[in-house]
Amino acid sequence: MANTPRSALVIDDERDIRELLVLTLGRMGLRVDTAADVATAKAQLAANKYDICLTDMRLPDGNGLEIIAHLNQRFPETPVAMITAFGNVEAAVEALKAGAFDFVSKPVDLSVLRRLVQHALDLNEQRRAANQHQATGKLLGNAPRMQQLRNTITKVARSQAPVYISGESGVGKELVARSIHELGSRASGPFIPVNCGAIPTELMESELFGHKKGSFTGANADKEGLFQAANGGTLFLDEVAELPLHMQVKLLRVIQEKTVRAVGAANEVPIDVRILSATHKNLAKLVDEGRFRHDLYYRINVIELPVPPLRERSEDIPVIAGAILKRLGEEWGEAAPPLADSALQALANYAFPGNVRELENILERAVALCEGSSIEARDLQLPETNKPSGNRSDSSAPNANMGTALAAHNSALPDALEKIERDTIQKALEACRYNKTKTAAHLGITFRALRYKLKKLEME
Repeated sequence: MANTPRSALVIDDERDIRELLVLTLGRMGLRVDTAADVATAKAQLAANKYDICLTDMRLPDGNGLEIIAHLNQRFPETPVAMITAFGNVEAAVEALKAGAFDFVSKPVDLSVLRRLVQHALDLNEQRRAANQHQATGKLLGNAPRMQQLRNTITKVARSQAPVYISGESGVGKELVARSIHELGSRASGPFIPVNCGAIPTELMESELFGHKKGSFTGANADKEGLFQAANGGTLFLDEVAELPLHMQVKLLRVIQEKTVRAVGAANEVPIDVRILSATHKNLAKLVDEGRFRHDLYYRINVIELPVPPLRERSEDIPVIAGAILKRLGEEWGEAAPPLADSALQALANYAFPGNVRELENILERAVALCEGSSIEARDLQLPETNKPSGNRSDSSAPNANMGTALAAHNSALPDALEKIERDTIQKALEACRYNKTKTAAHLGITFRALRYKLKKLEME
């Protein structure tokens, strides 16, 4: 590796910029070639292999987008970053959509530039050494849309462009985000998932950006925010549609300026974070309704990655179910019973409003409660209203919608039943001196069922 120094091509018609970048990249141990126009750059690319390319947007005989297109077509393994005018957000977004690895604004911040280049070099090393199937292999299924999804993940992982992951609740959006992180140049850095809907509005700024001691009542010490915790890695903003408008403004500034200011701090500090976001809501519709900022939507939706619902890839259910049952067996220390044909058929006919997450819950319950050598259809306890008929017509839609609503509904009745179940189990445990085998027999259920209920009720 030492005998073959890594190399860079700098394309800019300003001599001062070229000299600055040559000096900076040279100090990082790179061999640097330069070009002042598109024609010279293409000639250099034809004659030499580069580990990274940096190009200005405006050039005498064309623009940087031509360079990006040329590299994507001829040298797709070479990452390219765009140098844009300060504040020219549109140009930066256009470059990312065209396939740029990242961008840096003029006047060039050398610390930002060095981090960008290092990420590109790290990505090249990982691409040579890593088995990319390892990360995307966690996304099970051979349906055409899943194969396409895995291919797209591999491509978007190569850039630093913000990715918006869309899809219904339970489809595995966080798993997609983790796969992008693990396949990219930031794999060795932290992956920080944030559920925007779970943070109280009044604490959101402090949670995301941190705060200084004494900045508000209860701030007894300095606190690092989630953006700072993700420095050098990836921040995954799940349910980003739940961000209030005033936080959307602050998030937009962070993405554009790559700096954050903690609550109560006098100065902003630079951060090096890739932003991935997701929501199950229709973000474009929220923009039209004025509930989500158009400029923020424009920035986080540089690349949209839709994740298909389980009902649209029902052929994948057997392999996913098999993986879930294997995991449950490993967790419980005994082989999980297999799915009988009747259970597989019932799962194939079910609409899965809760997607893969619902499948996991159904199988975990079935493993605990079934008493035979295999899981039968009756053990799944699927809601009848969600099963599509053999010839689905428009009249079946209300039933499907009703089933979805029932599956998601959180009424007082389940809470009351859960309390009764918890109290009954607790009294049985005490009567049997916490011997779980005797407790299960006392309650008239299997030992496996008791373990499932203890786990579900968080009584272990």
